[in-house]
Amino acid sequence: MKMKKIALALCSLSIAFTSCGDDDDNNAVKPDPVVPNQEEVITNINFTLTPTTGTPVVLKFEDLDGDGGNAPTITGGTLKANTTYTGVLELLNNQNGKSENVTEEIIEEDEDHQLFYASSIKGVTIAYTDKDADNNPLGITTTVTTGDAGMGNINLKLRHQPNKSAEGVKEGKIGNAGGVTEADVTFDINVVE
Repeated sequence: MKMKKIALALCSLSIAFTSCGDDDDNNAVKPDPVVPNQEEVITNINFTLTPTTGTPVVLKFEDLDGDGGNAPTITGGTLKANTTYTGVLELLNNQNGKSENVTEEIIEEDEDHQLFYASSIKGVTIAYTDKDADNNPLGITTTVTTGDAGMGNINLKLRHQPNKSAEGVKEGKIGNAGGVTEADVTFDINVVE
């Protein structure tokens, strides 16, 4: 009985050694395959701008059929001159009858994302009020401040894996950020007295 156990153990060892190798690459250890992080699907964006007093303004983007197909629906808004707004961004995937909150995914993966804002309207500034785990800007929440009356737009871009240490990126300048653009939306804005 003892001999059978030893023979069985030796047989198991022999099988283990012969089945573990790969003769084509001299038994080199291969790293685990890297599974790339899938980019988020974003069909809806709501950018809610709330003044200290008054009614919030919601800038909206909707493109349920994605790139190609039908053109997206984009709703701009009217802001008051010389006013500060608290901005909160909501990103959703509303395809196939489901509603997925992509904002939560971006917050969970905050080190791999950053929103960039720009306005063509003189006197409109947009400042970050949130940070990622490394103390770099994220851009889900912002402060939007208007100046004198004027017309133009606000553009927002969501970048996946930007270089947050590149020059100007912490200040919201997209030029050196790199990464992949996951959303790029321009809202028409009218700033009135």
